Amino acid sequence: MLQGNKIVVVMPAYNAARTLRQTYDEVVAHDIVDEIILVDDASRDETAVIARTLDRVRVEVHPQNRGYGGNQKTCYRLALAAGADVVIMLHPDYQYTPTLIPAMASMVTSGLYPCVLASRILGGGALRGGMPWWKYVSNRLLTLTENILLGAKLSEYHTGYRAFARKLLEKLPLEKNSDDFVFDNQMLAQIIWLGHPIGEITCPAKYMPEASSINFQRSVRYGLGCLKVGIEFVIARWRGEGSIFPRLTHAA
Repeated sequence: MLQGNKIVVVMPAYNAARTLRQTYDEVVAHDIVDEIILVDDASRDETAVIARTLDRVRVEVHPQNRGYGGNQKTCYRLALAAGADVVIMLHPDYQYTPTLIPAMASMVTSGLYPCVLASRILGGGALRGGMPWWKYVSNRLLTLTENILLGAKLSEYHTGYRAFARKLLEKLPLEKNSDDFVFDNQMLAQIIWLGHPIGEITCPAKYMPEASSINFQRSVRYGLGCLKVGIEFVIARWRGEGSIFPRLTHAA
């Protein structure tokens, strides 16, 4: 609990058995976290088994793999149903440090930002943490293009560490989004579309064999998907609405 707000950490998990406990230990070290929800996307390892041994963790298992976006949809639905005021999405692969949870939650509960991103790019943490050079270059070029298309100034759109206010999540048409990795990008585009500010905080990152990552082919598909979202955003702005961008009203 933070300033009377219930803080829920959600973990979209897939084959995270080797890093889950370490991530969990650092999450629960912060007494502001009221509940942890882990959604296992039909992992092939012992992720769900380990998760069920951890205190304060609610475990949901997809009988079939629904994809990264589909996993997040379940995460946010369960968090809202649990009464969360702030939802923090953190990958259980220990690539991102849970130490930032209080800072990110505070930025949301203060009312300054309904969405906060932990950026690997701010402060140069990505390369120091071992991000492959081709991913770094792709991240920078893709982010530049997206900022132009979406009219924003974010340092990156591709972090897997995010905090959201309940009221914001309730406004987003998440079920219209992809079940694949581009879900992350669609979500941020929708937030920008609705005119909500997005805050960022510097986040060190670790790249190691145990951390989850998508291969080069999937990365290319993801990048093309992000560009498609940006183009759809521009078209929707011209038309007044789009397939994942609702028509704006003064209440938005």
